[in-house]
Amino acid sequence: MNGGAQLGFDFETTRLVRVTPSKLAAWADCPRRFRMTYLDRPPPPRGGAYAHSTLGAVVHLALRALFDLPPDQRTPRAAAALLDRYWSSEGFRDAAQAATYRERARGWVSEYAAELDADAEAVGLERWVSVATDRIVAEGRVDRIDRRGAELVIVDYKTGRRRPAVADAAESQALALYAVATERTLRRSCRQVELHHLPSGEVVGWEHDSASLREHVRRAEETAAELDAAREALAAGGDVDELFPPRPAARCGSCDVRRNCPEGRAAAPEQASWGLLAP
Repeated sequence: MNGGAQLGFDFETTRLVRVTPSKLAAWADCPRRFRMTYLDRPPPPRGGAYAHSTLGAVVHLALRALFDLPPDQRTPRAAAALLDRYWSSEGFRDAAQAATYRERARGWVSEYAAELDADAEAVGLERWVSVATDRIVAEGRVDRIDRRGAELVIVDYKTGRRRPAVADAAESQALALYAVATERTLRRSCRQVELHHLPSGEVVGWEHDSASLREHVRRAEETAAELDAAREALAAGGDVDELFPPRPAARCGSCDVRRNCPEGRAAAPEQASWGLLAP
């Protein structure tokens, strides 16, 4: 089954822009950050680790390892032990704060394991998927891909302070691109996407149809065309600040390249490395 062909995409062209959801999001947020992250070589110095990113990475590693176990071994105790195995204290204020969040995260993954469906079948863990349209190659790594009957489901773990809503799943370009690419890569229908919020235990999902997936892909193609045109113009000698302007906003406070961006530093005070942790 050709997932892209089902949606009316052409796989035969050769002039393609290779993108990931992270690249598309970086361009949409701030072209300057996109340039510094993906184009500048050598890349400019970055800031240190943020505790919320460390926490998210640890939880992702623990859950991946949990699903590598046979189903009867995916117990709450095993989940907590895996969280301990992968724990890192980078970015936390001090040892006491790190210990508090470590214990919270142990509880999150333990409760998640306790609620798992005994028949849950993961066919992809941190799986790299890719799809070509007539304008882009969209690719990325999916947290988890479940098989439920004849369908595949995209599962994305969240550990942030905000509980996701159904609209977050429906409007996520990343999840939509993962669905299209998963269908293309694994040759099985994939329309359902889910956000699994570990701190609250909530799961929100959305079932796409062909029209909604085509719209997400169309928007990705438009963004890819913009960033590719800027990249080509820069290579031809264009003005770097005109082609890749900053977009100052509150998020500049936690941007990892803010030390190289005067406009970003002026837009927002620097966020403490632990400031975005869920309370």
